[in-house]
Amino acid sequence: MKFQSQRAAGLAAIALVASLGLTACGGDDDGEGGGGDGGSATITMLPKNLGNPYFDTSTAGAEAAAEDFGGSIEEVGPDTASPEAQVPFINTAAQQGVDALIVSANDPEAICDALNQARDADIPVVTFDSDTNPECRDLFINQATAEGIAKVQVDLIAEQIGGSGEIAILSAAANATNQNAWIEMMEEELAANHPDIELVDTVYGDDDDQKSFDETAALLQAHPDLKGIISPTTVGIAAAARYLSTSDAKGEVALTGLGTPNQMREYVKDGTVTAFALWNPEDLGYLAAYAANALASGEITGEAGDTFEAGDLGDYEVGENGEVLLGEPFVFDESNIDDFDF
Repeated sequence: MKFQSQRAAGLAAIALVASLGLTACGGDDDGEGGGGDGGSATITMLPKNLGNPYFDTSTAGAEAAAEDFGGSIEEVGPDTASPEAQVPFINTAAQQGVDALIVSANDPEAICDALNQARDADIPVVTFDSDTNPECRDLFINQATAEGIAKVQVDLIAEQIGGSGEIAILSAAANATNQNAWIEMMEEELAANHPDIELVDTVYGDDDDQKSFDETAALLQAHPDLKGIISPTTVGIAAAARYLSTSDAKGEVALTGLGTPNQMREYVKDGTVTAFALWNPEDLGYLAAYAANALASGEITGEAGDTFEAGDLGDYEVGENGEVLLGEPFVFDESNIDDFDF
């Protein structure tokens, strides 16, 4: 198996470049992967940065998974989200000889050398939330497809405005690749399944709170018959909700999109927003940990068609390019928003 044959050479190479400022501890005394028995993997989890409630939640999910399969999770990471700051933690995990590494990448390319050195040292790498180049990891746990993200937002606004009327989109930057892909798919979904809903405008808040707030005000002034706004960006939807909550449009103009519970809780509770979507980061971390354990134990190799069991979430299959899809986006509303803290 590739992992076993390259392990010693890889570890030696990493030892030359790893940061001496980080403490090496833990790992397996005998240098062999602890996941070989299918239930005792030691896994390092590296989010984009520490102190981020979103990643605190995903780590909690990973820890719950590890408790289920009898392994352990150690969360490490920088205070600020930068690829350079992640590299020493990757190197240290490789030195420690952990059984698997889970990473949310701050850059798709910049941490690839470090990740591949870890893989050469027999450490499978699972990315989640934010992927790298597929050549730098074994699996990517994808929170949702672009099609699913677009459809859930259209379905939510359609339900909230009764299936007809004018809507607008408050996006992030005009050149944001993911935003533009979602908008194009939303337009297709509207044309195919919601012919009585008219998209009258798309504006850009550049993921700036004040600009998004001002663009919301401008939309309402420019389109007095507007019935709903979709904002597929966490900054935009929170700013739009803040504007609507104190305006005459509260309760008259629906708002949905992609947001976080902590940003949106007060607007759900005061009736400004009925429901919005994102994915469940706790489930994302839970699935990432099970996938890492499956790789570490040799249950799967990361090839398309591999299947593994992920505890309470059920069974999953590895797709093309090593992707494992968590599922459909999660909808937050008054009934569940207090269950989350991120």
